[in-house]
Amino acid sequence: MSVIAVGADHAGFELKETIVAHLAANDHEIVDCGTHSQDRVDYPEFGAAVGRAVIAGDAERGIVVCGSGIGIVMAAGKIAGIRAATVHDVTTARMTREHNDANVIGIGARMVGEQTALDIVDAYMQASFEGGRHQQRVEKLSSLETSGLPEE
Repeated sequence: MSVIAVGADHAGFELKETIVAHLAANDHEIVDCGTHSQDRVDYPEFGAAVGRAVIAGDAERGIVVCGSGIGIVMAAGKIAGIRAATVHDVTTARMTREHNDANVIGIGARMVGEQTALDIVDAYMQASFEGGRHQQRVEKLSSLETSGLPEE
């Protein structure tokens, strides 16, 4: 199926492990960017590692987990070419892929339950970018990485 990069800080470690097992059981290959324990770490290195894996082509998409799902998404989003979004439910997971072509999603381990997180992962993995009216907006997002919005 797909190659997915995953990463988490200590607060997201347990949920990351659950997500990895779920993805593997559904025939996805995993690039595990850490962390590998509940020892305290800083989320930016793991969000960035997932972003770099996606941009390098080592993974097609990424999933990051921290306590809130916010900080680690900010870190992933600092990598040029990454469109990362924190999602809290199936609808936001699906829509961020369909409308924003998100290549990384973040989940807050302290914000959603385990089953909701797995449902989020499934919705994200099953969704595809719709293109069409959303394409121009995604292109404008990409242009912000180098020069800001183009003049209209």
